[in-house]
Amino acid sequence: VGAGRAPANPLLPLVAVPTTTGTGAESTTVCVLDVLELKVKTGISHPRMRPTLAVVDPDLTVSQPSGVTASSGMDIVCHALESYTARPYDSFDRKKPEERVPYCGANPVSDMWAERSLMLLSRSFRTAVHDGENKRARADMALAATFAGLGFGNAGVHIPHANAYPIAGRVRDFRPDGYPDYEPLVPHGMSVSLTAPETFRYTFEACPDRHVRAAELLDPGLDRPGDPAEHLPRVLLSLMHDIGIPDGIGGVGYTENDVPDLVEGTLKQQRLLATAPREAGEDDLAAIFTRSLRLW
Repeated sequence: VGAGRAPANPLLPLVAVPTTTGTGAESTTVCVLDVLELKVKTGISHPRMRPTLAVVDPDLTVSQPSGVTASSGMDIVCHALESYTARPYDSFDRKKPEERVPYCGANPVSDMWAERSLMLLSRSFRTAVHDGENKRARADMALAATFAGLGFGNAGVHIPHANAYPIAGRVRDFRPDGYPDYEPLVPHGMSVSLTAPETFRYTFEACPDRHVRAAELLDPGLDRPGDPAEHLPRVLLSLMHDIGIPDGIGGVGYTENDVPDLVEGTLKQQRLLATAPREAGEDDLAAIFTRSLRLW
């Protein structure tokens, strides 16, 4: 999608003031473009797009409806989890500085931000959704969004975000609570989360210890299941159920007949799939989408 050309000039000074707690765009080199005629969303990323200054004020988020807090918060969760489980930075071929892309794989710096973000989410995400006036929870969510942005903006995200673009781009008639209802919409964070449990079942074998560690950070009170591959999916499913995320891609209007089109859209996101810890081909993605039609 697009010609892939680098910007010729620096941006004018950009001061980023987030009013939701989700994308972390105030601390990244990334923005998202919705190409309506192609029915797909795609990312644009370049170092020159990093804001000059960010002003992060949690009080600006107090008026967020609970549905917006839930959806945008799941974007934070997936930013942290995907960057933490991304393909390691030292598994890529070495490149000259001018050839390097912003997403370089999981590394010690991105790990630090992802871990801290997950810790903040563990104590405040549910509270922020169900008690929006709680200032501590709002502050934790704002910090978590910025911290996760610092992490994934360096390491990258992978399969859940790649799947999210066609889920959001090909929506037909779903209208989420808390958002304007003048047109169909699957909010970005919601679309990312819907295939995350199945994705992390799929990627578990690539880095088991990281999946388990991430689950423990996000929900320290949940007992470890007999099958460690189920730990992170169970943590995610419990959280998503508690905050009102729909029951899989079927909950936002997709059926098994839509899976081939969704896979086609995901395969256009090679920038993200390249960061996955385990390669995912057409059949693998189709299986993830199919198993994500219903989550509970």
